Amino acid sequence: MPDLRRLPSVGALAQYVVDRVGDGLPVALATEIARRSIDEARAGALEGRSVDPAVTALGDAARLSNTRLRRVINATGVILHTNLGRAPLHPSAAVEAGRAATGYGNLEFDLAEGRRGSRGAYLSRLMAHLTGAEAALVVNNNAAALFLVLHTLAAGRPVPVSRGELIEIGGSYRLPRLMAASGAHLVEVGTTNRTRISDYEEAAGDGAAMLLKVHPSNYRVVGFAEQATIGQMAGLGRRLGLPVVYDVGSGLLDSEVPWLEGPPPAWIGDEPGVRQVLADGADLVTFSGDKLLGGCQAGIIAGRADLVARLKANPVARAVRVDGSTIAALTRTAELYAGGRGSEVPFWEMVGRSVATLTERLELLASCAGIVPDVRMSEAVAGAGSVPGMTVPSPVLVLEGRGEDLWPALVGSDPPVVTRRAAGDLLIDLRAVDAADDAVLAASLRALCRS
Repeated sequence: MPDLRRLPSVGALAQYVVDRVGDGLPVALATEIARRSIDEARAGALEGRSVDPAVTALGDAARLSNTRLRRVINATGVILHTNLGRAPLHPSAAVEAGRAATGYGNLEFDLAEGRRGSRGAYLSRLMAHLTGAEAALVVNNNAAALFLVLHTLAAGRPVPVSRGELIEIGGSYRLPRLMAASGAHLVEVGTTNRTRISDYEEAAGDGAAMLLKVHPSNYRVVGFAEQATIGQMAGLGRRLGLPVVYDVGSGLLDSEVPWLEGPPPAWIGDEPGVRQVLADGADLVTFSGDKLLGGCQAGIIAGRADLVARLKANPVARAVRVDGSTIAALTRTAELYAGGRGSEVPFWEMVGRSVATLTERLELLASCAGIVPDVRMSEAVAGAGSVPGMTVPSPVLVLEGRGEDLWPALVGSDPPVVTRRAAGDLLIDLRAVDAADDAVLAASLRALCRS
C-alpha cells in the first residue's frame, strides 16, 4: 500500500500555491485547487502512479491566474484588438468612470427637480447632437441595440435583409440567430453579391415590419456586386410607411472626420458615417461605442424620437441598459468630439501617429534591447471588424526566425506583450503601444534575447 501520509495537508499546499503564484489569488481558490490536486495524487497513488500534488496545484493555479484580467502591451498593429479589449479610453474618460464607480452620483436623480430622473439623459442628448438625430438611446453593446430594435418594431413579423448582409462576427454572433431570438422573421432578399431595391420592395409586400440594412464591417463583397443604397431604402420606406434601420456597427460618427486636419484619411474608404446615414433618410441607426468611436463597450441607437421612445418603453431596454461607469466614460468620450477634441481620443491619436515617429521609436527600442534594428514597412489595421481591407502604413521591428520562441515568451512576460508572427519572424508594431511602455518592452526583449 502507498504511504498516503506523505501527502501534504490542504492548508499547507494552498499556502504554498499562494506564495508561488501571487497575483492576488484568493486563499479560497488556492484551497480548492490544493484539495483537488491532493485528491488526484491520492487516486494516482492507489493506482500505482506517482503524482506530485504541488506540481499539479501550481500548474492549475498558474493557468487560472493567467485568465485574470490584467494589463497587456498590444504590439500587434491591430489597434482595436477585440481579444485585447478594443479601444483604450481617454484618461479623462477613465477618471470619470472611476469616479462613478467609487461613489454616488445622479444616475437616476434629477438634481433640478429633486426627484427620480432618467438614466443617461445627458448622454442621450449629447449623442443625438453628435449624430444629428432627434433622439438617442445607449445600451450595453451593439448586438443588444439591434436586438432591442428588432424585438420592439418587428417581433412576429417579417424583416427583409440582403443575403450579402447576413453577417457573422465574433465567436457565435450570427445575424439570423439574433433575429430569430428577437422574434423577427428573417426574409432573405437578393443574392450574396447583388441586391436591388426592387428585391426589398417585393419582399415588403408580405407584411414586413421594417427594412433593415446591415453594414458588412468585417468583410467586403467586390467585383460583380450591387447593393441598394440607404437613400433608396429610405425612399421605399417612406412610400410603404415602414421604418428603415441601418446597423452601421463600426461607429464612425461622421465620414468627413472633421476632428482631424485635412481630408478624411484614405484608410476610411467608404465606411458609412452615422451623420450621413441619418441625413440620407434612415429612421434608426445602431452602432458600437468601442470601435471607431473610441469609447467603452456600448451600443448606441440614434434616430427618430418616436421610435426611440418606443424602444425605451420596451421591458427589454431595462435588461440591456448600461451602468453608471459606462455612462460616465462614454459621456466624456462624446464630450471630446463635441468640444472639437476628437483627435485626442486614443484610437484616433494612435492611427494618426506618423511613420517617422514610429520608426524612430522602433530604432531606439532595438538599441535599448541590444538587438539589430531591422525596421521594415508594414501595415496596421483598425481591427474589431471595422473598415475591412483598409490598412494604415506602419513600420515594424523584425526579428528574423524568432517568431516561434519569442512570441510565447513575450506573452508570458510581465506585463504580457502580444506581437505578430509572419513566416517564422517576430514583428513588433508600436502604433498601439504607449511610448511610456517602450522601455518596458525593451527590457523584456533584452532579457529574453540574452537567455
